[in-house]
Amino acid sequence: MATITFYEKPGCKGNLRQKTLLAAAGHTVQAKSLKSEPWTAERLLQFVGRLPVAEWFNRAAPAVKSGEIVPENIGFEHALNLLLENPLLIRRPLMEVGEARMVGFDTATVDAWIGLNGVELPEGNIEACVHGPEGHGSCGSHAHEEEEHADRCGTH
Repeated sequence: MATITFYEKPGCKGNLRQKTLLAAAGHTVQAKSLKSEPWTAERLLQFVGRLPVAEWFNRAAPAVKSGEIVPENIGFEHALNLLLENPLLIRRPLMEVGEARMVGFDTATVDAWIGLNGVELPEGNIEACVHGPEGHGSCGSHAHEEEEHADRCGTH
């Protein structure tokens, strides 16, 4: 089984589901805060550098959802600077096992990488924002509820 360094937004229920799944598969998860990690361009690129720039971003981040940031329209340097300035814009989780690194939580990719060992997968998108029994939609659509959602999610 693997020891995984798991960069998350503390308190994120989606990240909690992911860590729980990894632990159930027999892996050791060492969680670290994505927000407090001292990211450098070189270090961040070790995770995201193989992906197209648009896939570096957390699609549920308020600035992305509002259209303020359109990942498809951002160049390499600008995107890297945005992510370093605000790590909550980074797609998560970031995971590291030895020298291997991964962005996001696609269960098929994780299974091929380190193995999920036949653990029953939860229903729905395990990379999605989760709040309460209704999921993301339970956060409401009013402006103050969206702000509270952003505070809780830290921009999923």
